Amino acid sequence: MAKGLDVGTMNIISATKGEGSISFAQQRNAFLEMEANDLTQHMLDNAKVLYTQRGSNLNVLGEDAFKFSNVFNKSIRRPMKQGIISPDEKESIPMIKVIIERVIGAPEKKDEVLFVSVPANPVDNKLNVLYHSKTVEALAKKLGYNTFTIDEGLSVVYSELSDSNFTGVGVSIGAGMTNVTVAYMATPIVSFSIARGGDWIDEQVSVATGMAKERITAIKESDFSIGSEYELGSVQGALAVYYDALLTYVLQHLKRKLSETAPPDAEFQVAIAGGSTRAKGFVEMFEKRLKETNLPIRISSVKKARFVSPSGSDSRDPLYAIARGCLIAALTKEASLYPEAQVQTSAMTEAVGAEEED
Repeated sequence: MAKGLDVGTMNIISATKGEGSISFAQQRNAFLEMEANDLTQHMLDNAKVLYTQRGSNLNVLGEDAFKFSNVFNKSIRRPMKQGIISPDEKESIPMIKVIIERVIGAPEKKDEVLFVSVPANPVDNKLNVLYHSKTVEALAKKLGYNTFTIDEGLSVVYSELSDSNFTGVGVSIGAGMTNVTVAYMATPIVSFSIARGGDWIDEQVSVATGMAKERITAIKESDFSIGSEYELGSVQGALAVYYDALLTYVLQHLKRKLSETAPPDAEFQVAIAGGSTRAKGFVEMFEKRLKETNLPIRISSVKKARFVSPSGSDSRDPLYAIARGCLIAALTKEASLYPEAQVQTSAMTEAVGAEEED
């Protein structure tokens, strides 16, 4: 059974196709160090909390790390920074390994195909994305998967642009990075990343207002809407300023990269995804800045990732688009590697068909 895996700065998410739908598993990409004792371990075991032990310390991982950080008033640690494995965190690779194992499990059969999202080369920073990409690929291979990597922006194209023959612009704005891919018939023309994302917004607002970054993040996720009227000097007002600055920055780099190519004469639909696009009013601000940028390609429309969230509710969440795109890539690769086991229809079309219907 093919799978997709999104290894993000804030979340690690897997996607698997079941009978007529796609199921997701998610863990926060974070951990909290605690002192080990018999009572604590017994409590964690009973609650089925994901943790590791090293000497006299326990590391609580995933969503539970955030819960325990509030209870014990301790800061969480992040294995990734700016979209890649953090060079400042010595426990990064072991922690990511455990979280990946939790969200994808062991393969059900030999040579099961897995596609993992990785960042494209940054255009504004000398970050070592090659080391990160090879490391997460190796972690998945150690579990027994036939592993491939895909640029994060292209995974958005696979997830969201089947109705335009996978021709368009995939934009993923995550916590650590922004990834952009311009594709024609599922083939990348331009692919790059920006070393700015949701964390950059929070950090800039924290500097501007003097408020703790964790508090900024909480306000952004619960009490903020782009385009609303806020008091001068408010956190929400500062968030709007830096969202605007980020979008302008990304689109200017996209314009520059497109000017270096000869894109085909076609209409390009834009799909936006990633946790940092959840803010109300994001699409409207994006469309406004997009028109002002005057890209050297024809844009037909802009849409946000729009499939049903893992809770089964009718809410639409752009957070899961990258994992879904990775799954579609994996199903397509599986069909090409093992044609004797596949129905003659396109695996890519089959993967998106059920969920594209409203």
